[in-house]
Amino acid sequence: MEQVKSTAAFVANCSSHVVVDSAGIERVVENIQDKIPKIEWDFEGIHYFDDGPLTVQYLFVLDTLNFCFWPDKDLSYDDLASGLKEALQNDKSVFDADRLQKFTGLQLRNLLKWPRPLPLEDERIRLLHEVGFELERSFGGKASKLVQSCGKSAAKLVATIASHFPGFRDHSVYKGHQIFLYKRAQIFAADLYGAFKGQGYGEFNDISSVTIFADYIVPAMLQKLGVLKYSSTLASIIESNNEIVSGSEEEVELRACSIYAVEKMRDLITVKSGKQVLSVELDLWLWAYGVQNPSLPHHRTLSIYY
Repeated sequence: MEQVKSTAAFVANCSSHVVVDSAGIERVVENIQDKIPKIEWDFEGIHYFDDGPLTVQYLFVLDTLNFCFWPDKDLSYDDLASGLKEALQNDKSVFDADRLQKFTGLQLRNLLKWPRPLPLEDERIRLLHEVGFELERSFGGKASKLVQSCGKSAAKLVATIASHFPGFRDHSVYKGHQIFLYKRAQIFAADLYGAFKGQGYGEFNDISSVTIFADYIVPAMLQKLGVLKYSSTLASIIESNNEIVSGSEEEVELRACSIYAVEKMRDLITVKSGKQVLSVELDLWLWAYGVQNPSLPHHRTLSIYY
């Protein structure tokens, strides 16, 4: 994922609204280098897992839909993960590629037992149709075949997903440069790694290449820890719960600077402790800490990418 790392570094070095504080990174690393808890992938017990191809299909559908929960204050990732899990337990063919192509908003709501339209519901349905069509056309309808085609390389899996599924192409243009973030494609690789514990469908020889997944929770945690600092204008927007436009400089900087900062944290932990820490482990720790602090001011952006 060198494209992600290098373009995130470019943004961090040119940023107008977000600063990565090196002293803040030093302080955090001093405090956590020996204390990063090992958080199990399914520590909440909300995901489907059967140790086989059906789990891969479930995770790909889950990560297709894993974005933009905040407009509905009662909706969360947990609702999505557990709702899809229950649907699959009740009907093992519910996420077959041909059925994904026929989903409606009402059917998705009924699967999740959600009483009202979902945020960006039309986009969610469009993405399900896209995923079903391309899985059927190129991978025999199976997300497991998509994974197997990548030869145990997380980087190749992310690139293949971005190539075949336009809804996963998490790109932005920033100050005349193309910026690659690939949040949901990387999450799929990390979910496979976590669910299968680095074996079988989750075995990747380059899992260390996966970065964090810049959503609206991780930047808030990094800001709280003193790793990110915001301009007064950006801080005011976030504290006022005003929406940040998708693709804007502010939005790209929040996401890219988060990636860059955690890469620096990871490198410093390795230097100080001699231990290799994965960015995906740091992401899970930051995310879990963040959801336990719902009062943190998150940035709000209507986007299919996070």
